[in-house]
Amino acid sequence: MKLVEIYQCLCDETRLRLLHLLLQGPLCVCHFQAVLGEPQVKISKHLGYLKARGLVTVRRSGNWMIYALPAARARPPELIANLACLQDCVAENVVFKRDLARLRKLDLACAPAPVAAACGPGKGRCC
Repeated sequence: MKLVEIYQCLCDETRLRLLHLLLQGPLCVCHFQAVLGEPQVKISKHLGYLKARGLVTVRRSGNWMIYALPAARARPPELIANLACLQDCVAENVVFKRDLARLRKLDLACAPAPVAAACGPGKGRCC
């Protein structure tokens, strides 16, 4: 992963918000939709951009795509430093604080363990 690629990913507010939410743990596309209030197409486009550059990973869980940051041991030092900077820089930003508050109110049941699987395949919806 090149430093320039990291900065290209960080120059968009939506991608910054997605990465900030992923610092809390793996999330389903529906969680991003609920928190950001954006359509699935826009969220998926930005997640695909981040995935293509190695800033996020994705796995299928039933009907849902679960996105996460790369495993800590697999993160290049440049990514670690920039994620730490992101976390520090947005600590008092109203938009990012609101995103975290909305995330905390969500039912994260379709997210990976240890969250209980209250919804999932056969239940019709995630969030």
